[in-house]
Amino acid sequence: MENVAVIFGGVSTEHDISIITAISSIIRPLQLLKKYKIIPVYISKQGIWYSDPKLAKIETFQADDLEDNLSKLKPISLEFGKYLKIIKSGVIGGRKKYINIDLVFPAMHGTNGEDGSLSGLLNFGSVPVVGCSLRASVLAMDKVIAKEIAVANKIDVADYIDSSKSEIEENLEGVLSKINKNLTFPLFVKPAHLGSSIGISRVRDQKELINGLEVASHYDDRVLVEEEIPDLIEVTLPIIGNQHPIPALLERPLSKVEDFFDFDTKYMRGGKKGKGQKGSQGYSEIPAKIDKKLYQDAISLALRIYKIFGLSGISRVDMLINQKLSKVYFNEINPLPGGLYSHNFNQAGISNVELVEKLIFYAKERYNYQKNITSTFSTNYLKQF
Repeated sequence: MENVAVIFGGVSTEHDISIITAISSIIRPLQLLKKYKIIPVYISKQGIWYSDPKLAKIETFQADDLEDNLSKLKPISLEFGKYLKIIKSGVIGGRKKYINIDLVFPAMHGTNGEDGSLSGLLNFGSVPVVGCSLRASVLAMDKVIAKEIAVANKIDVADYIDSSKSEIEENLEGVLSKINKNLTFPLFVKPAHLGSSIGISRVRDQKELINGLEVASHYDDRVLVEEEIPDLIEVTLPIIGNQHPIPALLERPLSKVEDFFDFDTKYMRGGKKGKGQKGSQGYSEIPAKIDKKLYQDAISLALRIYKIFGLSGISRVDMLINQKLSKVYFNEINPLPGGLYSHNFNQAGISNVELVEKLIFYAKERYNYQKNITSTFSTNYLKQF
C-alpha cells in the first residue's frame, strides 16, 4: 500500500480554504479508495509542520482548543535524498520514526504552496507530486506575468497596469496618474499573486481606487489594475491532464458585475441567491448557457492556455466574455482550484473518487516522463584545478 502525503494549511491568506480542500476533496475520496495509506501533513499558520491521524478530521480544526492540541504534537521534519521521508520524533525515549512517502498530494492554496514554492521543495524528494510543476505554478500564479505571456501569444486580455507595493507607498500620485492616463473606470484592483478573491476591489472613482490600491498592496508586493470588460459574462473551466488535457464543463458564476465574487461571497455566504449549481464559486450555471460558438471558443482558448503555460494535473482557467462583441478574453489561471472544482467534474461525469485517482495517475505519468530527461552532465572540468 502506497503512502500518500496530503500537505495542507500553510502560511497563507488561503490557509482555511486549504484545510477544506484537503479533508473534503482529497482525504475523504482517498479513504474511499482503500488502496493508499494517507499521511495528513498540516502546516500551521506559524509554519510548523505536523503529522497525525487526527489532522485528517475537520473536527480537529473546528475545535476552540486547536492551538493547545497542536502544542501536544511533535513537529515533523523532512528528509530528502533518493526518497522523501517524514521524520517523527517519538515521545518515548526520543526515538525517531521514518515514514517513506510514495506520492505527495498538495492542497496548498496561494502563497508558499500553489505559487510553486512547495513544488520546488518537493523536487528534492524524488517523488511524484500531484498538480503543476514549479515553473508552471510560478507563471500561473503571477497575474501580471500570465497576462504578458497571453499578450505575447496574441491572446486578448483586458487593458491593465501593474505597480509595485513600494511604488504605491512612495509615489502614489505617479501611480494614479499612470492609471488615469491609460485606463477607464470602472476598474478591478487585485493582488498579483493571491487567489480566493482576497484583496480584490471593484472601483468606480479616484477615492475607491486609492483605497483599492492600499488594500491590494497590504496583501502583496505587486498590484494589478485592469479595466472592466463591458457586457460581461464570466466563465471558468477546470481542466485535468498532462500532454492531453481533458476539460470539464464551462461554468458561469451567477452574479452581477457589482456583486463580483470576493472572498465573503465565495466562501462565507454560499454565493448570491439564485438558481444554479452550488459550488466553490457560489451558485453557478453548469454548463454555462451561452451561445454555442462562444462556448466552444472559450473551451478552445482555455485548452490553448493550459498548453502554453505547461500546466499539468489540474488547473482552472478563468475567462471574460464581451457578449456584445462575442469576444473571449483570458483573465487568470488557478493552478490548484479550491475543492478541486469537484462539483463541476461531478456534473461532467467524474466522481470525487475518480477525480483524485486520475490526478494521482497524472502525477506518476509526469514524474516518469521527467525521469527520462537528463539532468546531469559529466565533464573533466574539476581536473583542471
